[in-house]
Amino acid sequence: MKLFFRTVALALVFLSGVTQAQPYPSRPVRLIVPFPPGGSNDIVARMVATQLGERLGQQVVIDNRGGAGGVLGTDLAAKSPPDGYTLLLISVAYAFGPALYKNLPYDPEKAFAPVGILGSGAAALTVHPSLPVSTVRELIALAKAKPGALNYASAGVGSLQHLACALFMIQAGIDVVHVPYKGGGPAMADVIAGQAQIVMPSLIQVVPHIKSGRLRVLGTSGTRRSAVLPDVPTISESGVPGYEAHNWWGLLAPAGTPAPVIERLHRDLTSVLASRETEKRFETEGAEVVRMTPAEFGGFISAELVKWARVAREVGIKAE
Repeated sequence: MKLFFRTVALALVFLSGVTQAQPYPSRPVRLIVPFPPGGSNDIVARMVATQLGERLGQQVVIDNRGGAGGVLGTDLAAKSPPDGYTLLLISVAYAFGPALYKNLPYDPEKAFAPVGILGSGAAALTVHPSLPVSTVRELIALAKAKPGALNYASAGVGSLQHLACALFMIQAGIDVVHVPYKGGGPAMADVIAGQAQIVMPSLIQVVPHIKSGRLRVLGTSGTRRSAVLPDVPTISESGVPGYEAHNWWGLLAPAGTPAPVIERLHRDLTSVLASRETEKRFETEGAEVVRMTPAEFGGFISAELVKWARVAREVGIKAE
């Protein structure tokens, strides 16, 4: 009998070792998007998830967890097991958190391990077609003639749409009311429906609606004109010199995720970004692929945290 139990015990130890030694990944990977469907974060996540899943040999499942300017979904990812089966898609909004929320439930510098950056893109200053303006200068003139009468929608307090618009309003010297939504998709939908008047989404999100005529574009937020909208001037060349705001997107894993897992994810992500399919999709949507090592991406995030904390102070934005 003792021999029997000893044999069973050895078998269990052996099976446990086999289970632990299973190559990564051995099951689907969850990719948390801390914003609702329809915004630029969701679009980018779905652009890369299928190809990344093909290279990993397991499905990458999108999990939209919006709320509190991305904080709720980000906290969920931070508290997930560091085993490589939960990833987080972040954007420039990740860098806004410390400047907007005094008591973040996670440390943006320590809670995650960088996997890699995906791409970057400018935003577009757009209005509902019923608004009687066709240029940035005309919008500024109208807002100055009717201070406080116009409004702009955003993806929520602390989103790129919020900070980019607020920075524009301050540099242009105009008073426009902020209307926060729970995500970029709902914000843009309400402007399209005429419930709000102005919105500044990422080009990757808004180009189809510009081309369909459902929104009118006045200018783009980059330092140079967008290849996808070459006839549209930048905001900087349209009466607000020096104005610039960009979005970017990347992948993180919970801190403590094993280095070999990070290396595998980064390697396959690099392959995804090198594909012509991905490059073409980003270009079509008005963005561009960016490549960095995990260490470089970590340094980039640290610099963005400093930059946007300064911008938030300058524009006087606090969580509402």
